[in-house]
Amino acid sequence: MAVLGVAVVGLGWWGRIIVDLLARSGKLRVVRVADVSPAAQAFAGERGLPFSNALAPVLADPKVHAVVLCTPHSQHTDQILAAAAAGRHVFCEKPLSMTRADVLRAIDAVDRAGVALAVGHEKRFEPPVLEVMRLLRAGTLGTPLQVEANFSQDKFLTLAADNWRLSGQEAPAGPMTATGIHLLDLAIGVFGEAESVLASVRQLGSPLTNGDTLAALVTFRRGGHALISAMLATPFAGRFAVYGSQGWAEVRDKTHPESPEGWTLTTCLRGGRAESIDLPPAPAVLHNLEAFADAAAGRAPYPVPRSQMVANVSALEAIFRSARSGAIEKVES
Repeated sequence: MAVLGVAVVGLGWWGRIIVDLLARSGKLRVVRVADVSPAAQAFAGERGLPFSNALAPVLADPKVHAVVLCTPHSQHTDQILAAAAAGRHVFCEKPLSMTRADVLRAIDAVDRAGVALAVGHEKRFEPPVLEVMRLLRAGTLGTPLQVEANFSQDKFLTLAADNWRLSGQEAPAGPMTATGIHLLDLAIGVFGEAESVLASVRQLGSPLTNGDTLAALVTFRRGGHALISAMLATPFAGRFAVYGSQGWAEVRDKTHPESPEGWTLTTCLRGGRAESIDLPPAPAVLHNLEAFADAAAGRAPYPVPRSQMVANVSALEAIFRSARSGAIEKVES
């Protein structure tokens, strides 16, 4: 089996995790890295990886078959366009883009280039989430009615005030681009395209000026709602629950996906009692990256459809608008 040579672009907190995680993979190998910060060169040296401070040398390297983008959100679209033009497959951390118009440009570029595109929504690859989605497809839970989900953490409290993750430009709705977008993605996996959103972002318990507390109500075109909450000023909590006409299922994370320790999956079907099982840890982030490698090699389609990538960014953009206006905002389609 051919190993996909990748360059990791962006060596912040998450980019460094990706580099070390891929050292365990038999499907991808990091062949070089890039970052605008000279301080990242020391990390590259420690890992014995060629380093550059720009994307162009990465795309000119014949050993690079694909890029993994761990860069600020506003840079994603242009970087995807450049990578596609160079014939490189693209794995992009979430969000793919900040607007519907931009994500359509990005997807058009990779489709015209005939390269694979994947996105860093690792929660889709967690075993209990896969089981919930299987129960939905099988009809075991009946008609899906509502999603309730929370993904909160306090890791950003240690970041420098000028870190891009705290920027109003890069994260205009506070926790939404950090963690809430994962839950929006799962809700779209359940219901499909969103129809409207109502979102509120507040700064309540931290110095994070772009907001540390988010609540969002999302309605969907084919019916159903999602209630999403995300915070950046409280210890880690992760929960994803789907309620259906015949039963419900809930996943609770034990730790942040950075260092998974497993999950508790609880299900309850009509006429029965709630039953809980503990599931062992699994490297969902690595499984996502290896699914990308399979798609790049033509071994299997990438599991997240392009239409849902577009739906996610479309709803995200509406959440940005709603957080500013305080009103219900329609989702473009």
